[in-house]
Amino acid sequence: MRSSGKPACLMFSGKDILFIVLPLVVEQFLAMFVGMADSMMIARVGEAAVSAVSLVDSISILIIMLFTALATGGSVVAGQLLGAGDKERARKVSDQLAILILMISAGITLLLFLIRRWLLSTVFGDIEPQVMSYAQTYFTITLFSIPFIALYNAGAAIYRATGDSRTPMLISLLMNAVNISGNALLIFGLGWEVEGAAVPTLLSRTVAAVVILGLLARGKNPLSFSKPFRFHLEKGTVRRILGIGIPGGIENSMFQFGKILVVSLIATFGTTAITANAVGNAIGVFQILPGSALGITSVTVISRCFGAGKPDQVRYYSIRLLGLAFICNIAINIVLAAAIPVILTLYNLTPETGALASWVLIFSGVVSSVIWPAAFMFPNVFRATGDVKYTMIVSVASMWVFRVGLSYLLGGGMGLGLQGVWYGMAADWTCRAVCFILRYRSRSWDKLIRGKEG
Repeated sequence: MRSSGKPACLMFSGKDILFIVLPLVVEQFLAMFVGMADSMMIARVGEAAVSAVSLVDSISILIIMLFTALATGGSVVAGQLLGAGDKERARKVSDQLAILILMISAGITLLLFLIRRWLLSTVFGDIEPQVMSYAQTYFTITLFSIPFIALYNAGAAIYRATGDSRTPMLISLLMNAVNISGNALLIFGLGWEVEGAAVPTLLSRTVAAVVILGLLARGKNPLSFSKPFRFHLEKGTVRRILGIGIPGGIENSMFQFGKILVVSLIATFGTTAITANAVGNAIGVFQILPGSALGITSVTVISRCFGAGKPDQVRYYSIRLLGLAFICNIAINIVLAAAIPVILTLYNLTPETGALASWVLIFSGVVSSVIWPAAFMFPNVFRATGDVKYTMIVSVASMWVFRVGLSYLLGGGMGLGLQGVWYGMAADWTCRAVCFILRYRSRSWDKLIRGKEG
């Protein structure tokens, strides 16, 4: 890999990066911890409820990832404009991003509500009646939270573009406190079933959206909403946001759609496999937590450096953040591997489900340490410079060939079950890592940087 020596007059010191990363780690930890707490609390209702929540979440995440990509598009555009010193145009990005996401999320929510029963039966097919009943209830309630989590993500992206990740962290703390306390009250206190997890999810996301939009309306952030706020779309700004957001949205949505197809395959393996996979996914997000935080940080750092016309710093921070992701992912996976017996006890699993979940956690811990950073850090670097098409093509192709194709071949065709599905995931990550490393080393990647140098 091409050398990235330390440039003079760095835009971000080690302390600056630390102040961006640490709140992101805390925020993601809170979100992931609450997700794990949700599944543990709902486990009181039974494994059918755990399975239902896991299945529905796979659909919800697909939609949320679409809006996360649009928010990233806005963050990149705003970051590049801030780096170039154009604060007024950067501020307008905030207005346009909020309006765009509100309009799209409201339309998608209405559509999902109208087709919700057909969608669940089509995607998940012939699952156990109790699981389907729980899934329909949980999905009907939580889908109305989609506009609110989309708006929160947009607001959080705006704050992070300025290097302020502390404010989204504090709002996330509030959101997760509302969620987990609501779960405890409704599930343990009032004896509700999946409704006890769904209602607090809707309430907490609503609170988060209201708070972050209110703060942006106050005008104390460099990217706060314009005053007066005008509810109209500007073609030029929207085109730039969508130019980055649409490829990212296609990539993220197709990635999650592939996961849904895989989940529908796992559903045919029985409740043991569904529950073990749900546990693996809940804990697996902790296995990549530091890397995910560093990936978000790279969007802020790289877009600002690129906008400022400092390609040497783009290269320097790309490699530095990648190295940190490797080190941090390895460290956290060592800790989590030692904690597997305790984790399985908390989930109150049957011996058969516990044994399968243990294998999943060990396997995913290994690939999260040695493969994930290269597979998922480089795409954030590319997006921050506007290089989005290659990332989209590689990600979508790899997902269909390896994550979906190998899952059905190994898991279904060759009878490896859930283990075959996770082998397919590892192959997908490996393909991405190889392709993105080659892209970074290529002259194709460098052409955007050379354009800045020229």
